[in-house]
Amino acid sequence: MADKLIIFDTTLRDGEQSPGASMTREEKIRIARQLERLRVDVIEAGFAAASPGDFESIKSIASVIKDSTVCSLARANDRDISRAAEALSAAPRRRIHTFIATSKLHMEKKLRMSPEQVLEQARLSVRFARQFTDDVEFSPEDGSRSDVDFLCRVLETVIAEGATTINIPDTVGYGIPEQYGAMIRSLRERVPNADKAIWSVHCHNDLGMAVANSLAGVMIGGARQVECTINGLGERAGNTALEEVVMAVKTRKDHFKLDVGIDTTQIVPASKLVSQITGFAVQPNKAVVGANAFAHASGIHQDGVLKARDTYEIMRAEDVGWTANKIVLGKLSGRNAFKQRLEELGIELESEQEVNAAFARFKELADRKAEIFDEDIMALVSDEQHSHENEHYRFVSLSQHSETGERPAAKVVFSMGGKELSCHGEGNGPVDATVNAIEAEARSGAELLLFSVNAITTGTESQGEVTMRLSKNGRIVNGVGADPDIVVASAKAYLSALNKLYSKAERLNPQL
Repeated sequence: MADKLIIFDTTLRDGEQSPGASMTREEKIRIARQLERLRVDVIEAGFAAASPGDFESIKSIASVIKDSTVCSLARANDRDISRAAEALSAAPRRRIHTFIATSKLHMEKKLRMSPEQVLEQARLSVRFARQFTDDVEFSPEDGSRSDVDFLCRVLETVIAEGATTINIPDTVGYGIPEQYGAMIRSLRERVPNADKAIWSVHCHNDLGMAVANSLAGVMIGGARQVECTINGLGERAGNTALEEVVMAVKTRKDHFKLDVGIDTTQIVPASKLVSQITGFAVQPNKAVVGANAFAHASGIHQDGVLKARDTYEIMRAEDVGWTANKIVLGKLSGRNAFKQRLEELGIELESEQEVNAAFARFKELADRKAEIFDEDIMALVSDEQHSHENEHYRFVSLSQHSETGERPAAKVVFSMGGKELSCHGEGNGPVDATVNAIEAEARSGAELLLFSVNAITTGTESQGEVTMRLSKNGRIVNGVGADPDIVVASAKAYLSALNKLYSKAERLNPQL
């Protein structure tokens, strides 16, 4: 019998720490539902003590997720752990994940605590967490750079206090596969009560080895849980990519001899949803979920695939959720058909009013675009939700003129604080003119860090999905907008980003 590899997804917590990837409660619920359809074992829904918004998001997710375990991160103190327990109270399966730094560098420079103080804090935090749940995970932050002797003392202590999962984070992506795997094995051999806990790996991708380190932790070290994110989303260079770990284990079962409970046909839908909500596009040559992952340009490769797919394909595209863009609805489709398709796509709107608003947007799009694909529906729902959150700024209309030899100009009508404004701007192109027009009234003073345009589906009729990343006073936010007219999509994306800056939502992001 093969062992079970537990998949712990932290897209909603660690993934959200990517600059600009902050998500709303509704967006987090949508992703959590998709993770449940993916059959993820554990969903780390957030860090309850970070902010009231994060607390409410975890609480909402805990109330709707039935099959996966819902987890909240907590620092090793009573306040954080109590807050996590409160947020998770409605979850049928709940886990508290507590952590404290154990490397000499972190203890001296960040915590300013002695090793003995850290050891005692770890002991007390796990003991306290066990009052709320039998499922407690402990992580020694910066574990891969910690002194192994001290780490053994800490881990033996927390297991004795009832920690059921021990996670060893490679917090700064410093690990090398052979060394990291050997470290996990050494810890499991040296900690006397190691068999009383499941061992886990959590790797960052700073040197491009997060997946390799995680799999080394599994194969060499004997870990049986991998912490990962959809698309490898995460701060700096990102985290271990869920889709790569899962498909490596499934494709090379002859080597890993492990089972995973993931429904792999939900991988690509999960990837697209996370990309759409966060505004972080997936590179075309990304393994498993990139647009070119199953494309063959070489004539020799094409000939081989036509004769026998397994000559150049080690996975089937349909097994991970790649399908032809299915035309599902058109301008004559009714509200019930639209609502049913939303349910099939896993999109659950909270009220009939939201369904009606989304349907109105769908009919408007159908008048402009003959063929409506699943991706179009997902984009218009996401765009509708963006447009109603913290809506200090709201797009109304746009007209622009661009002609060879002439300086492009734009007129934008938008509301700001409930007051409708009309503004004009010029620029090097129609998008630049549009942004300048908005800034003429908004006067945000924000710096534009990223402007990205992606076609949602194929063909020139496709909607354009625009991501704008803005920075101001150290805060970085992403705004996303979709429309068949990419200039209109750009205006929506810019206003969406301004709304996030205006909300001034404070976040506290611990790093594991």
